[in-house]
Amino acid sequence: MTATRARGPRADATRADATRTDVTRTGAGRAGGARVSGLLRWPVRAASLATALLAWQILTAANVRFWVRFDRFPGPMDVLREFGRQVEEAQFWQDIAQSLVRILTGFALAAVLGVVLGVATARSRWAGDLLQPLFEVARPIPAIALVPVAILLFPANEQGIVFITFAAAFFPVLVSTRHAVKALPVVWEDAVRTLGAGRRRVLLRVVLPGVLPGVFGGLSIGMGVAWICVISAEMISGDFGVGYRTWQAYTIVDYPGVLVGMATIGLLGWLTSAAVEVAGRRLTRWLPREER
Repeated sequence: MTATRARGPRADATRADATRTDVTRTGAGRAGGARVSGLLRWPVRAASLATALLAWQILTAANVRFWVRFDRFPGPMDVLREFGRQVEEAQFWQDIAQSLVRILTGFALAAVLGVVLGVATARSRWAGDLLQPLFEVARPIPAIALVPVAILLFPANEQGIVFITFAAAFFPVLVSTRHAVKALPVVWEDAVRTLGAGRRRVLLRVVLPGVLPGVFGGLSIGMGVAWICVISAEMISGDFGVGYRTWQAYTIVDYPGVLVGMATIGLLGWLTSAAVEVAGRRLTRWLPREER
C-alpha cells in the first residue's frame, strides 16, 4: 500500500505530461495543416483569375455574339498594351495620386466622425434623440445624389468630391459602430464599474476595444462604397483622377482605355480594402479566427 501510494503522484504527473505533449502535438499538427492548406489555396485563386482571362480572350478572339456582343469588345492583350502605354506616362500616376488623396481624406473624416458619433448616439440618450432623426433621414439618400448639393456648397470641385466621399463612407461606419456598442454585454461594464472605474475608463477599456470588430466591418464596407462614389463624382464633376480619365476615354471611344481605368479602380479598391482589413486584424489580435 505504501509503495502504491508513493508511486501514485509520480504516475499522475507522468500522465499529465503525456497529455500536455499530446495536446501540443495536436495543436502543432493543426497549425501546420492550416499553413499547408493556406499555401494550397493561392494556386486555386490564381487559377480562377487565369481561367477568367482565358475565357475573355477566347470570347473576344472568336467574335462571339450571343446575348452579349464580344465582337467589338477589346481583348486582354489590347488592354495590356494600353496599360503598358499609360504606365509610362506621368498623367496616369497623377490621376492615381489625385484619386487616392480624395478617397483617403474623405474616408479618414468619415472614420473619425462615424466612430465618435456612433458611440455617442448609442451611449447617450440625449445625443441619440438629437442626432438620430437627422441621420436616419439623410442615410437613405445616395451619396452620388449629393453632387448638386456639393456644387452649390463648395467653391471648388476638389472639396465637393471629398464631401461626397465622406458622405458615402460615413453612414456605414456610423451604423456599424452604433450596433456594436449596443451589442456589448452589459456584464462587461458592470464588472469594471464594480472595481471602481469611471465613465472615461469604461469607455477606453471596455467600449472602444469591444466595438473594434464591428467598427472595422463598417470601415471595410465604407471603403468600398466610398470608391464607388468618388469615381462617380470624378466622372461627373472632376478635372483629374482615375474616374475622370476613364470617362474621358469613353467619350473618345477608347475602349481599351476604359477597361484600363476599370482595372485600375478595381486594383486600388482591393488594395485599400485589404489595408483596412490588415489594420483590423492587427488591432483585434485577441479574436479567435481561422487561417485564410
